[in-house]
Amino acid sequence: MEWYLLWAVMGIVLIIVEMLTGTFYLLVLGVAALAAAAAAWFGQSFWVQAVTIVAVAVVGVIAVKRNRGAGGAASRQTLDVGQSVTLAAWISEADGLARVNYRNAQWEAQVIGERKSGSTVFYIHAVDGNTLRVSASRPH
Repeated sequence: MEWYLLWAVMGIVLIIVEMLTGTFYLLVLGVAALAAAAAAWFGQSFWVQAVTIVAVAVVGVIAVKRNRGAGGAASRQTLDVGQSVTLAAWISEADGLARVNYRNAQWEAQVIGERKSGSTVFYIHAVDGNTLRVSASRPH
C-alpha cells in the first residue's frame, strides 16, 4: 500500500473519531495526517512526510490550546449565574447546605446570604466545582 493512502486513511479515521469526542485534538491530528498524505502524493520522501505531520500537528495543538483557554470555565459559569433552582431537601439547614434541582439533576448547594423562611426557589450566584452557590435574592 502506498504511503499517501496510509496517511489519508489515518487522517479520515481520526477525523471521524473526532466527531464522536468533540475535543478538536483528533481533528488536528487528522488534518496533519492528510497534509502528510499530500506530501506523499507529490512524491516527497518519508522524512518530509514525517516532518509535515509533526509540524502541522504541533501548530494545530497550540492553536486549539490557545482558543480553548479563552472560553474556559468562566464563560460556562456565567451561563448558570442568575438561573433559578428549586430546593429538593436540606442536607444541613444550620450550615446552609442543601440539595437543589437544576437542569433535571440534583446538585449540592451552599445557600449564602439571608434565607427567607419557607423559600424553595433560589438563584445561582456562582458555581464552585459541583457545588452551586445560591441565594434567595436574584444576582445583579
